[in-house]
Amino acid sequence: MWTKIKWGLRILALVIVGLFLHYTLPSRDVVQVINTYNRVTQIGGNWMFYSIEDTGTGVETTTTSRDIRFIDAVFPDGTTTKTYRNEDTGWFWPPYFKWNSSTLQAEATNLKTSPEKPQWVAITHYGWRLPIFSVFPNAVSIRAVEGPDVRLIPWINIIILSLLAFAVLMIRRMWLQFRERMVDPALVEVGETFDAAGQRVEAAKKEARGFFGRIGAWLGTWRAKR
Repeated sequence: MWTKIKWGLRILALVIVGLFLHYTLPSRDVVQVINTYNRVTQIGGNWMFYSIEDTGTGVETTTTSRDIRFIDAVFPDGTTTKTYRNEDTGWFWPPYFKWNSSTLQAEATNLKTSPEKPQWVAITHYGWRLPIFSVFPNAVSIRAVEGPDVRLIPWINIIILSLLAFAVLMIRRMWLQFRERMVDPALVEVGETFDAAGQRVEAAKKEARGFFGRIGAWLGTWRAKR
């Protein structure tokens, strides 16, 4: 039972870390920009998926609605569409340090084309599209590419995941060494202490049984004389 609980907790932790990395790490889509616009958006229970409201404005606000930039795009199949929000991240999480949402919006508008003469672009973004919660991925950068079949290698993700894997391996190795040098000897010492204590208790029991046995035998001799 305890083994199943431990594996369940490990799998849960792995799923949480995987979702966190999938949301935070950058992704790139090759699409055609078909529209750019601003829209007043209500921010409520989905606030955690949006930037802090005064990021990039220099003014502290307390409103629940915000004017947010959006970019509409279509994939090469001509039917799949996607909408990106375009917000500054500032100094907060995730650490993209984005301050140029207005410039990015101008670049996206300049790259907007018609279906007859498409200009394919690579939009780098993070986050998810969750329609039920009105959540959109946040565009980080945009650049023109040669065509819809261009190959994009996610070097940043490869480097970050490699560093994370290296850190996990080093932490595991350090823990195994710490366990071998400190924890295991301490457990052995504790076990030996308990064993010695058990042996002393058993010896005391035997001695007590011998003592009371001698007393019983002595009393038996008195009963025999009577």
